Amino acid sequence: MDQWLFWAVAAALAAVVAAILVQALRRGAETAVEHPDLKVYRDQLAEVDRDLARGTLAADEAQRLRVEVSRRLLEADRAVQKAGGPGARTDRRGLVLAVGFVLIVLAGALWLYNRIGAPGYPDLPLALRLDMAEDAYKTRPSQAEAVAAVPAAPAAPAGAEFAALMDKLRAAVAARPEDVTGLELLARNESALGNFDAALAAQTRLLDVQGDAATADQQLMMAEILIAQAGGYVSPEAEGWIIRTLEQDPQHPMARYLSGLMFAQVGRPDRSFALWQPLLAEGPAEAPWAQAIRTDIQAVAEQAGIRFSLPDAKGPDLQGPSAADMAAASDMSAADRQAMIEGMVGQLEARLMSDGGPVEDWVKLMGVLGVLAQPDRGRAALAAAEQALAADPAALAEVRTAAAAAGFAP
Repeated sequence: MDQWLFWAVAAALAAVVAAILVQALRRGAETAVEHPDLKVYRDQLAEVDRDLARGTLAADEAQRLRVEVSRRLLEADRAVQKAGGPGARTDRRGLVLAVGFVLIVLAGALWLYNRIGAPGYPDLPLALRLDMAEDAYKTRPSQAEAVAAVPAAPAAPAGAEFAALMDKLRAAVAARPEDVTGLELLARNESALGNFDAALAAQTRLLDVQGDAATADQQLMMAEILIAQAGGYVSPEAEGWIIRTLEQDPQHPMARYLSGLMFAQVGRPDRSFALWQPLLAEGPAEAPWAQAIRTDIQAVAEQAGIRFSLPDAKGPDLQGPSAADMAAASDMSAADRQAMIEGMVGQLEARLMSDGGPVEDWVKLMGVLGVLAQPDRGRAALAAAEQALAADPAALAEVRTAAAAAGFAP
């Protein structure tokens, strides 16, 4: 329905309803309490008629009484009108009340429609929404189309030391193109630097070398690079690699998370929730996919019409040095204090580099490595964060900002 036609029909209905309400309220106001003097004279007229009917009053006497009472009734009515009594204000009060009530009703209706209405949109029954989601899934942009639509981003700056290491890695892979470890490192670091074409070339070469021996993680790495290249969008090409991963390992957590992300992007939050809720329950809480799910699952559940309360997160025991730890270290010797802090940082670093973790822990690691003046470890940690948080661009940007503040962004 066109916008103008919708509003025309809505205005006509509102006018009809308003007229009905005003008329009903005015009629109700007309039955307001009558002035006592007027009521007495009307009762006297009725009494005269009753006496005449009973035969207790002669006809000529009844006529005389009617004339007299009617005269007094008219005089009393004129007096009431002149004094502005209840009878005179009946119509005015009724009109004011009616108009006020109608204005309140219409204002409330407008407010409610502004909150939950959608002019110009037809009803969307479940079957139609499912059809729309299926159409969005089948017609969604390809990887090339998505990449072309992503604004060009400057390449991540690399320090001289890191750039030299990358040059050596590239040269080593070129000299030994069958080296699986070298290809894995090259693909991950090229992706972390934003060189996605180079990362895809290295990962493609790796899968060719591995053949049927390629692991589920190696299969999924292709999807992760494609998703990062498309700015977080799961293209049909990326979905193909996710499917390959799940065919090899149906319980692969990151593949299940990315599959749910794809369904959320095509309008199927119900399927996203069905994938994410058990994955979140399985844990571990510090896993990168768990943190990403916690960020989005509440909104996904609401969109799917599912009642869901996000459970409290149970974070890992190793969170790095806290403020209390740093305060306790002030009583130690310089060597002991440094050793204690190094040990805590080392535990946090090892856990994050091995298993990943929430963005808060990555930011903390960037900060403490900056305080400890460990740029090489900081750059290595940033490269690992780029990989672990590839599916969460907002979290990754937060970690990059912390690394830049610490002075060791590549």
